[in-house]
Amino acid sequence: MKPGLTLYVVRHGETDWNAAGRLQGQIDIPLNDVGRAQAARNGLRLLQQLGAADTVDFVASPLSRAFETMQLLRANMGLARDGFATDDRLKEISYGVCEGRTWPQLPPVDRAGVARSKDPYNWRPDGGESYADLTRRTAAFLATITRDTVVVTHGGITRTLRGLIVGIATDKVPSLKVPQDRVLVLKDGGMAWM
Repeated sequence: MKPGLTLYVVRHGETDWNAAGRLQGQIDIPLNDVGRAQAARNGLRLLQQLGAADTVDFVASPLSRAFETMQLLRANMGLARDGFATDDRLKEISYGVCEGRTWPQLPPVDRAGVARSKDPYNWRPDGGESYADLTRRTAAFLATITRDTVVVTHGGITRTLRGLIVGIATDKVPSLKVPQDRVLVLKDGGMAWM
């Protein structure tokens, strides 16, 4: 991403699986009512920050929880609900065979998951991705940014964006907190929550 550009990063609103602690990965789980309210509030925050937003690009993960979050966010900014692009590189990290399960349910499913506690950044579940893989996908997306951009995505992508732009050590990236009710502003190696 070029110096001087700003990314406004929004994690999709809550889903029932978020509330239950299930790994969603790339399974297409819809927002719940709490998530819809979070998306609407984030739209109001962005409206206060950006105003008309006619010089800002909007791009979302195509998974329905991010897609709907973007629609609600834009509606609350007074913009056309569907006036945005999608990008497959913004999909959540794939947890492979672990998707749909909670962390305590993993050992019988993915015996290699024990390695996660030793090296969470490079742990790759069967049929899934590691955070190292996800960082490469995120970097490829970042290379395409040419204007200030509002991005609606997932927890994993938000973590790797922070790692790449702020310079956070890779061993810390997988455990970064990513709230669903705030907007992350990334610019010139710095970050702030709004």
